Amino acid sequence: MATTIKHLFFALTLSFCHFSSYGQQTKIDSLKNVLKTTKEDTTRINILNDLAFEFENNNSDTAIVLSTQALLIAQKKKWQKGEGISFHRLGALNYHKANYPLALDYYFKALKIRESLNDKNGISGTIGNIGLVYYSQGEYSQALDYYFKALKMMEKIGDIKGIAVVLGNIGLVYFKRGDYPKALDHYFRALKMTKKMGEKNGTANHLGKIGVVYKAQGDYLKALDYYSKALKMEEELGNKNGIARHLGNIGVAYHEQGNYPKALDYYFKALKIDEELGNKSGIARHLGSIGVAYYQQGNHPKAFDYFFKVLKMAKELGNKSLQANTLGNIGESYIRSKRFKQAEKFLQKALALSTEINELDLIKVHQNNLSNLYTQTNQPTKAFEHYKKYIEARDSIFNEENTKKIVRSEMNFDFEKKEAVANAEHKSEMEKQNAIAEEKSKKQKIIIFSIIAGLLLVIVFSGFIFRSLRITRKQKQIIEIKNKETEEQKQIIEEKNKDITDSITYAKRIQRAMLPHRRDIWAALPNSFVLFKPKDIVSGDFYFFHKNNNSVFIASADCTGHGVPGAFMSMIGSERLTDAVQESSNTSEILSLLNKGIKTSLKQSENENSTRDGMDIALCSVDTDKRVVKYAGANRPIWIIRNGLNEVEEIKATKKAIGGFTEDDQHFDTHEIKLQQGDTFYISTDGYADTFGGQEKKKLMTKRFKEILLEIQYKPMKEQGQHLDNVIENWKAGTEQVDDILVIGIRL
Repeated sequence: MATTIKHLFFALTLSFCHFSSYGQQTKIDSLKNVLKTTKEDTTRINILNDLAFEFENNNSDTAIVLSTQALLIAQKKKWQKGEGISFHRLGALNYHKANYPLALDYYFKALKIRESLNDKNGISGTIGNIGLVYYSQGEYSQALDYYFKALKMMEKIGDIKGIAVVLGNIGLVYFKRGDYPKALDHYFRALKMTKKMGEKNGTANHLGKIGVVYKAQGDYLKALDYYSKALKMEEELGNKNGIARHLGNIGVAYHEQGNYPKALDYYFKALKIDEELGNKSGIARHLGSIGVAYYQQGNHPKAFDYFFKVLKMAKELGNKSLQANTLGNIGESYIRSKRFKQAEKFLQKALALSTEINELDLIKVHQNNLSNLYTQTNQPTKAFEHYKKYIEARDSIFNEENTKKIVRSEMNFDFEKKEAVANAEHKSEMEKQNAIAEEKSKKQKIIIFSIIAGLLLVIVFSGFIFRSLRITRKQKQIIEIKNKETEEQKQIIEEKNKDITDSITYAKRIQRAMLPHRRDIWAALPNSFVLFKPKDIVSGDFYFFHKNNNSVFIASADCTGHGVPGAFMSMIGSERLTDAVQESSNTSEILSLLNKGIKTSLKQSENENSTRDGMDIALCSVDTDKRVVKYAGANRPIWIIRNGLNEVEEIKATKKAIGGFTEDDQHFDTHEIKLQQGDTFYISTDGYADTFGGQEKKKLMTKRFKEILLEIQYKPMKEQGQHLDNVIENWKAGTEQVDDILVIGIRL
């Protein structure tokens, strides 16, 4: 057996050496030369395992043969430490080949030996890797159990690098379970440690993971920021695995925003790199992303082709999370293709597997898809049950407390960074002050010696000299006191400004958390966009979304004021509108209930001291199957552009606001609009048309706004939203935005 392994080792080494980089090949050649000359068995075992490590990524079969050869020598010589090293290396090699049962077998053998030797470093590393195998199999509870055991040991022995790795792995498990605050908390802790060590590989890895959490929360700008930082660092390191991973993540961020061509470009770049590396997990992930992009573009044959390829790979890899995700994608595609029996079969499998591994984000998606399926197949009881479970899963992920925790995690990390910088600056300032003081001391000595010499030479001028010195010192003291007072006042103002800005920024996160998630809007209304551009950090405009059986409610609202006062109004308005939609499905009655709710909340009456704040709103109830829109408005109209026509049809609102001076029993008219396939409608606040800009710094105006909408009718809806954003930014061209901007467009 030993002879066979030896022959296979040299054959494989010669066959695959061209995969190695020049630097790596030099190291391999050096190790092979030492192996030929050394006769000492412990040295041979270490060199064989070192060679296995070098071949791990490029040729895992060769690496396995090398470590097996090392193991045989160690067993023959009864060198337990060498056996432990070889078993651990074989566990890692089989993990990379996705042979998880064999990897666990080798790791547990390594653990047993290392425990008998009381090798604490080896024990903690092996326990952490066992957790990694369980994670890859979707066994999250067992993974967490082993990760925390490893973390406890690493903290005892002071293994900083290992602690950072395990913290990141724990964060990943919490992310998979939908516990985003805990995930971010562990990622930021890991990031802080890798930055402190100057460990760029770990830093890039954690930056990417933080980006993934923000992407899952729908904060795509922040996600792209972290992904780009991670990608740049991986490119500097030349780490192809990391480059492929972050390219794929950037693709997902663009995908979620509806930019499918750009997403596919990043997916294919990532796929090419992982195919070169032979990274099966990465290949499967990118193939799945490509399939979803084709599905979103309506290319179902291509989407199915990619989905079934991924499903096969996921089963081979034993990756339950990827299997559950792919089963759900196939089920959703069958719904779109009206093949409902197949859809139900795949979605039920997806839900069962997601529940088994407790992956909350996937459970949420599958529950929503099952609700849609049963709605379309006229099974309202089942549809309602699954919709309730979808809401429960969604709310457990996107609740206000979670958002607060996430903000706190980031603020703690930012504060610690700033504190470190401040300490460094303080130290530098102290050194500078000491140098100045020393210099002053030297000068004062010179002055004193000069005075003494002057006194000896010209005693008659002593009184004049002392008098001048006293005046100078007094003036200096006055100046120093004034400078100190000025600096203290400046510091107080800066701190107050920072506190105010931090508080408002925190309020923004809470306000954004209360807005509907755009993925939910796109799931119900795929051909739509929401352009939302607050004037200040927080906004007086808000958009509203609610799904009720076949009807979808969507609204754009403009509250009195903007900034902090407007934000308070928007949060009150959103809450009262939610209450009204739960009481009634009639748009006219909903606005009447909203009017009463606002007046009650703000205690508005005929008393001249009561507030007169309120809102303008356009509310639509959309029946997507029948293509019927029921619209009611308070001072905000609805615009309709029929497919093939070059004109904007406007239905005016009731000329009354919500709240303020409006009567308690105010009626708001409902208009029923029958639309055809390809027709588009828009609702908005007045911010877009009222934006100042252009060469003459005038308002854009409603007429020009309508003309722009007619010009872009040929574009898909998400591209329309992007175009409107570009137009208004170019129009402002440095001019201050005077109001919040909100535009919603929907094509049926």
